[in-house]
Amino acid sequence: MMVSETARRYEVTAAPTEGGTRLDRLLAQHLPQLSRSRVKALVVAGQVTADGATLSDPSHRVKPGQSFAIVVPEARPAKPRGQTIALDIVYEDADLIVVNKPADMVIHPAPGNPDRTLVNALIAHCGDSLSGIGGELRPGIVHRLDKDTSGLIVAAKNDLAHRALSTAFAAHDIERAYLAIVWGTPAPAAGEIGGNIGRHPTDRKKMAIVARGGKAALTRYRLLRPLGRAASLVECRLATGRTHQIRVHMAAIGHPVVGDPTYGRMTAAPSRVLSEGTRKVVQGFHRQALHAYLLGFKHPGSQAPVRWEAELPSDMKDLMQVLEGN
Repeated sequence: MMVSETARRYEVTAAPTEGGTRLDRLLAQHLPQLSRSRVKALVVAGQVTADGATLSDPSHRVKPGQSFAIVVPEARPAKPRGQTIALDIVYEDADLIVVNKPADMVIHPAPGNPDRTLVNALIAHCGDSLSGIGGELRPGIVHRLDKDTSGLIVAAKNDLAHRALSTAFAAHDIERAYLAIVWGTPAPAAGEIGGNIGRHPTDRKKMAIVARGGKAALTRYRLLRPLGRAASLVECRLATGRTHQIRVHMAAIGHPVVGDPTYGRMTAAPSRVLSEGTRKVVQGFHRQALHAYLLGFKHPGSQAPVRWEAELPSDMKDLMQVLEGN
């Protein structure tokens, strides 16, 4: 195998043992900074040649010793525009950035939230340090947090880091833990919550544990301490990462997340023991009391284990104090 680079032009020669390999697979294996989907797009776009002839079929079977030239155009500006928005940056290097996201911040631009998102903020902050993911100067988001869930989120700055992190998340080879304020006191104090999560059978805006279909989901929880007579602080660790997973699972065992507008209806028992003042504070807490406080994985560059923690935001601390004093 031989790989040489001049500016953004790469040359790859198939080894004797690589005869019969698909063209896109060969190039992706020899150029790890490019994802296979990116290589495939470049082949289809006519950016790969062999002996001066343009190849446009990603499934082309290569011959032993055959040489290919691939030209990677400069990355295009991202479609979402960058916006200068203050970020709580926990860690940053050439490969990735870890941010402690505040509540009320959406991750991606979408209808209803066209801008002021985390992606807009990262494009402006990272600037030239983004080397182009999928041919576009944008951060690679590999996992999500709900708009009103605060805490740690990682984004990749290049294709290599994006692919490595995506693989780790898909394989659940990630350490993720959340702190949640929930109604009641879970018993037992630690346990697992399973059940496939899919769309609610009657309310398509909600998720639910479903008997058929859905995706396997597993949450491990443990009680950290009661908060007065009505609520508790729990830690939840994700073995999988499904939409609204913790919110759905905790509600399913009768301990919904405080403040959750979708799944967090207060049960009768906590309601009876709340003072009028505490009730008003709870009613004024306009988000789910859920915080992604811990994130860990193998660094996509060094392969060394990395781990970060983010303390509870002030609104959750204040809510805990009120509940404890109830």
